[in-house]
Amino acid sequence: MSDPKLSRYTSAGPAVARMVAQQLVMKPYIWSAVHVHTHGMRNLDSLKPPFVAVANHSSHLDAPLIYGSLPRRLSRNLSSGAAADYFFDTWYKSLPTTLFFNSFPVLRQGHSNRTGRRGLAGELLSDGVPLLLFPEGTRSRTGAMSGFTPGAAALAISRDTPVLPIALVGAYAAMPYGATVPVPGRPHVHIVFGRPLRAAPGEIARQFSDRLHRYVVEMHDTTARAYGMPTQADFARAVALRQAAADAEKERRTAVTPFTGTSPGSAPSAAEPEGN
Repeated sequence: MSDPKLSRYTSAGPAVARMVAQQLVMKPYIWSAVHVHTHGMRNLDSLKPPFVAVANHSSHLDAPLIYGSLPRRLSRNLSSGAAADYFFDTWYKSLPTTLFFNSFPVLRQGHSNRTGRRGLAGELLSDGVPLLLFPEGTRSRTGAMSGFTPGAAALAISRDTPVLPIALVGAYAAMPYGATVPVPGRPHVHIVFGRPLRAAPGEIARQFSDRLHRYVVEMHDTTARAYGMPTQADFARAVALRQAAADAEKERRTAVTPFTGTSPGSAPSAAEPEGN
């Protein structure tokens, strides 16, 4: 490694500890809690580190599902970007994050954390360490995907590495935002590995990022339709309906009846005689 401080990301000792933690603890637990289905494994045949894996992010199951589904030759040193302000603010959160996912701290805009280090992702790629990034920046609260920030695409372009697009289907239903464990009943989740992509000549980071986003949405929705699960359009429609219902309720509560200045159904004031 060019920097001794980065040696833990590829050293044999930590790699063995990760393998034990992932294969004997993490994977057996996750695979017993949900039915896991993998698709597109042939797309991984020619892929070699370093690379940048990108995926939609709607559940704490996402990273374990990806690590548990990738072949060992690709996941051995895979390093997952984790929010420095959340996962690295205390030792008891940073320790399991590092142990299971070989994670490195990512500085999020609007947040501060002393453990973050700008340029670390690029250094890791340059040293041959593959990365797992969630370009939406945070977990979806609703299952609906947000747009991708261009950072992952820019990183891949700057280091001339391929990007592995991954779609996770059903993870939100299996363990939605706010849940601490998967829901009962072993719900079905699907991990779809797409074709590794590179930026086209002259393609800038934003354009490449948008193309990756469209591909992940396409993989998600194609798989969701095939197995009778919600598509991104379904999630977006549900969000719109909930927002419309909330707006209607807010309007109802703030509506004022003519002349009296009272809300509909409210009791008359002491100055107003009740009708006979």
